[in-house]
Amino acid sequence: MKKQLMNMEDSVATARTLNEALPYLQRYTGAIVVIKFGGNAMGDDAAMAEFAQDVVFMRQVGVNPVVVHGGGPQINALLKKLEIPTTFVRGKRVTDAATVEVVEMVLSGLVNKRIVQAINDQGGRAVGISGKDDDLMVCEPDDPELGFVGKPRDMRPQVLHDLFKAGIIPVVAPVGPGDNGETYNVNGDTAAGAIAGALKADRLLLLTDVPGVKNEAGEVVTQLTPEEVRDMTDRGVISGGMIPKTETALAALEQGVRAVVILDGRIPNACLLELFTDHGAGSIIRSTAPRVKPRNE
Repeated sequence: MKKQLMNMEDSVATARTLNEALPYLQRYTGAIVVIKFGGNAMGDDAAMAEFAQDVVFMRQVGVNPVVVHGGGPQINALLKKLEIPTTFVRGKRVTDAATVEVVEMVLSGLVNKRIVQAINDQGGRAVGISGKDDDLMVCEPDDPELGFVGKPRDMRPQVLHDLFKAGIIPVVAPVGPGDNGETYNVNGDTAAGAIAGALKADRLLLLTDVPGVKNEAGEVVTQLTPEEVRDMTDRGVISGGMIPKTETALAALEQGVRAVVILDGRIPNACLLELFTDHGAGSIIRSTAPRVKPRNE
């Protein structure tokens, strides 16, 4: 009898959670949400399966998710195994012809297909592409000293809209073509921001390994405006690896993305917590104040 009562309590709690999520489920129907899934946030197979389940849930309730992934740790591991030396300029990896071949092999092959398989295993329909497919992300050199490191120049997102219409979840590797057929490696956050901007996405979720943007006291700031981000950066409060993420967020907002969230991808169900609960997760950056109290508006 005690076990039955506990099961009933769990069921009631689940029903209450679903009821509380209803306004958010309605609010995000038809919305485009771009998710940057970092190499460090991928974790083990269990973490990957949990992330995939969240993405499938999002698609099932009418959201159009796009997964843009990184793969830095996996690239580093294969470069080391192949004994391909790595050099750096001002802290950034120089990507020569040999290195960019490894980058494309890992990102478009190993990592991309692992994510696609995980989503399919959870009952979703995923297709893996890169910035090369249908010229989704045509690039130019970011810095000549860095070799084949690129930045998006021309975005052509029609292929993503076509996949949405077919009920398919796109999984995008951040490599793109240049004007002369060369391949460019693009920072995963930068690629996700450019794709979100081209789609005028409702949300860009940057999954990372920190809880969000922190203030001087080390506390996570749950809501920020671009002006506050710039001020915190000028004062050195935002520093180090958080700067590229906030720069990506600001650029995405300028391109028409409604809001950007920097959140800890290691938290179970991080994406669902952000989209479908009052509390949310991480730090949300947007140009305008919410229309109503909940942060997800």
